[in-house]
Amino acid sequence: MVSLDQGGDGPSKVRQVTFRLRPGDGQGAEAHLDRQPYFQNMPRFLVHETAVHWVDTFRYLLGNPLSVYADLRRENPVIAGEDAGYVLFDHRDGVRAMFDGNRTLDHSTDSLRRTMGEALVEGRQGTISLLGDGSVWLRKFHAQSATMLLQADTWDGFSGDCVHALQSHVGSGILRGTELENTTRDYLDVVTIENAIYTSSEAGRKIELGTA
Repeated sequence: MVSLDQGGDGPSKVRQVTFRLRPGDGQGAEAHLDRQPYFQNMPRFLVHETAVHWVDTFRYLLGNPLSVYADLRRENPVIAGEDAGYVLFDHRDGVRAMFDGNRTLDHSTDSLRRTMGEALVEGRQGTISLLGDGSVWLRKFHAQSATMLLQADTWDGFSGDCVHALQSHVGSGILRGTELENTTRDYLDVVTIENAIYTSSEAGRKIELGTA
């Protein structure tokens, strides 16, 4: 179980993690054509192409989910697959994670590709918030104001140069034998969860998982 360090107030067990994906790049007939035109023709889009990264993040923070419930939909009719939806993950000890994605909507930021949205990590003694400028804030329970934990990101490329960081990490593993953080075994669980998300949305019910 992940805990929030409250600086002397004791650990606060996480009860819910939420990410609101709002890249604002999916409106109109020209959606995605300027950068990734194949997005328009993918039969599985929002979850298969995008949300899997947050599935992996939730797994890293909370462990594998016990079950998923998904409600996926298509907002832009020129897109073949889903471009919006909710996915609710049940984790151990009653902890929940929520992915709330909509590629036709945006969020408050100077660069929609910096964080792709906004996040909340909520515990009984406080809430950590990730804002669209990349800053991270802690608001203690019942407090009216928040303390900055990380300053706003000033990188003007994509998501803090995460692609270069991953390529450097994998390259080091291949060339120098350094330990890799991501393994094929781990990602097979992500694929299992992805398939369960689509099954849940099609069936309109919660799907139990065997990945925990």
